[in-house]
Amino acid sequence: MGYLKYTQYIYIIIALFFAYDAIMKLNEGDESYPFYFVIAGMSAFMFFFRRRFINKHNNRNKNQ
Repeated sequence: MGYLKYTQYIYIIIALFFAYDAIMKLNEGDESYPFYFVIAGMSAFMFFFRRRFINKHNNRNKNQ
């Protein structure tokens, strides 16, 4: 379970990468940029979801 607290940061890195790529595609005039914004949003959501899940799990272990 120790590695799971570090995997959440992979999601935020992915979100930043896809947001940057979407902005670059938007400036180039490419029509596929909304897809990249959706992937970035989903990755950001997963970051916060995993963070909350890990915090709940740690608090449950502390209370026992």
